[in-house]
Amino acid sequence: MVQLRRPFAFLSLALLFGLPAAIAHKRAASENDAARAIHLLNRMTFGPRPGDKERVLSMGLEQWVAKQLHPESIDDRTLEVRLAPLRTLRMSPRELVENFPPQAVIRQVAEAKQGLPRDPEKRAIYQAQLVRYREKQDKKVGALDQNDMTPPVADPGALDQSRLLALAPDARVAQLLKMTPEEQVKFLASLRGPERDQFVEGMTPEQRETVTAMNSPQQVVNDELMAAKILRATYSERQLEEVMTDFWLNHFNVFIGKGADRYEISSYERDVIRPHALGKFEDLLDRTAASPAMLFYLDNWLSVGPNSDFATGIRRNPRGRRHYPGELPAGLESRRRSGLNENYGRELMELHTLGVNGGYTQKDVTEVAKVFSGWTLKQPREGGGFSFEERMHEPGEKIVLGHRIKDGGQKEGYQVLHLLAHHPSTARFIAGKLAMRFVSDTPPPALVERMANTFLKKDGDIGEVLKTMLASPEFWSPEAYHAKVKTPLEFVVSALRATQAEVSDAVVIVRNLQTMGMPLYGAQPPTGYSMKAAVWVSSSALLGRMNFAIRLAAGRIRGVETAPLPPSPGDQGRKAMEALRSLENNLLSGDVSAQTHETISARLDDPAISHRRLDDPVGPPDIALIEGLLLGSPEFQRR
Repeated sequence: MVQLRRPFAFLSLALLFGLPAAIAHKRAASENDAARAIHLLNRMTFGPRPGDKERVLSMGLEQWVAKQLHPESIDDRTLEVRLAPLRTLRMSPRELVENFPPQAVIRQVAEAKQGLPRDPEKRAIYQAQLVRYREKQDKKVGALDQNDMTPPVADPGALDQSRLLALAPDARVAQLLKMTPEEQVKFLASLRGPERDQFVEGMTPEQRETVTAMNSPQQVVNDELMAAKILRATYSERQLEEVMTDFWLNHFNVFIGKGADRYEISSYERDVIRPHALGKFEDLLDRTAASPAMLFYLDNWLSVGPNSDFATGIRRNPRGRRHYPGELPAGLESRRRSGLNENYGRELMELHTLGVNGGYTQKDVTEVAKVFSGWTLKQPREGGGFSFEERMHEPGEKIVLGHRIKDGGQKEGYQVLHLLAHHPSTARFIAGKLAMRFVSDTPPPALVERMANTFLKKDGDIGEVLKTMLASPEFWSPEAYHAKVKTPLEFVVSALRATQAEVSDAVVIVRNLQTMGMPLYGAQPPTGYSMKAAVWVSSSALLGRMNFAIRLAAGRIRGVETAPLPPSPGDQGRKAMEALRSLENNLLSGDVSAQTHETISARLDDPAISHRRLDDPVGPPDIALIEGLLLGSPEFQRR
């Protein structure tokens, strides 16, 4: 292993063999700089690409870090081109619900409480969902309102699958829209794997979305969100911003499988997390507290103060006179007995700020829950936003961590968030999690303390805390080098980056992550996914990674193409070994243990690699298989 901060090991050997001291110093410094660049790239990005090390060394490590801490200074237009077809990324939650209706909206249409859209493609999505809804309700298929919902008469040959697949993309869409809703549902259900891919091939992004949404509107929203995460992590030049966005999404975890959050997480990542990923911690705290995604996930939108006007059945008019209740925000009418919900109060202190040993009590949890009563949502299942409802808010003073919070409605919440954001326990907790992500599963206490001090002195400035970490000897120590095991997401994306893969269908990668046990946005508990090796290291997990690596290198993952591997010079017997050495340098900068090198070397005579046959003792080596074995090696599994 290349040792960081130990250039004199090479110098001693050089002097022993009589090399000039100046040359020895230069080579030692060069090797150490290269190792530092690789270490930096492994920790602050989703993995180095071929040529990244040289670019960092040319720019200088400090200058590279400075630019990454200011992502707005980095041109990322190439990524934006890749993201442009994913229209849902730019929609508000309400627009997502309107364009890709959930079951609650379809129910409203079925009950004639809402009309159908006029746009023919949107209308087709709604009509297909109505067919499915009525099938589920055991109603007669096709019993549609003749005045409003009858589509054009279907082409008698519309269900001829082979005929439709042979048409041009626009013609395929036109024929699909001419079918009755029942025929559309039947036809799309008949498409399997290759046929489904062939049917949407060549269509515009909007046409693809329509076809997918006719099967499952929600799938379009989720697929595009997850595809964007893969594309950003793989191709963004603003790598530190991507790493930190992923870090905070995990810290302030929201589960995509819970109701309205299926439509809220796109906005949550875009508007709440990403803009503040390298900014002030208090800004993150304020915005997550009021975000519809968090309010819905932890049920705070249903929380009612026990002595609030709503709980006691009192409603006040503008002159202060009492009378019995009027209406609450839509969605709350049937929640009259909900009561005080402590979920957010507990997770705010235990997971978002102070930490489990941060010095709070159960009494503090209850008081914080009272503070945030009335922080609710308007029509959450229709994409509605944040609302503060005074009638649901617990009146009176509260005591949180020994501090008196005066009766002040919504302002009480921001007082508590400010208190928590500047608490020493919060500084230590956040510093510890950052050090765990970037340095070690068991970060040195002295490093955590220095990072926490910076957090307090710099008003929770995340960039400044990272600078303190990067300036520390602990970050650059030999013990930290390759000490972190990659999560499945980190492993898969680092493999895509190392092989310069061209991803044309990121949803395939998303499904691979599901099989590896890390579905994107799929952590159900508020703790999010673990950053520790013990959770991700097992024989079955490592086998899954090896299988992915071999399939990736061999070009057997649909929608992904890796950069072509150059042939090795020399006779057939030498090609495999030369390919191994070349790939060790390209994928791992030559930093491969003797054990890994010898293990793979011993397999070079394997018929699977050498293509050995009885009539041809040594054929051309399978270079892709060698690459796959290196991607599955212990060295590549670590960062």
